[in-house]
Amino acid sequence: MTGPADHPLVAAVKPLVDAMGAELLGPERAEPDDVVLAWEGEDVIAVRLPQLSESLDHILAAMERRHGVPLAELDRRTKQSVVRTLEARGAFSMRHGVETVAGALGVSRFTVYNYLNRENAAKGE
Repeated sequence: MTGPADHPLVAAVKPLVDAMGAELLGPERAEPDDVVLAWEGEDVIAVRLPQLSESLDHILAAMERRHGVPLAELDRRTKQSVVRTLEARGAFSMRHGVETVAGALGVSRFTVYNYLNRENAAKGE
């Protein structure tokens, strides 16, 4: 990043940008799809959002860090919790989301669908 790293706006948005898997850039490097953030009328920083598929990979990596082990090594109950969290974050609305999550969890697509169906049935009760 070529922008002012110590600017208060950068400090304020950096945790969010990191959590999303986005990238901070100097505003002069912004492309049309980037989000340029201004402070008191002056462009300070640009945020390059990740592609959806990169976002899911980033979310899965963050979940692994949070649990401290590869997702495939989690017990069934924790894997179900991971699937609930991913569903809430929209992971299964993207193409190949179920396959990507199943691979990360070390389970079949069928198992992921079972976890989703179980959760949805519990909500309906």
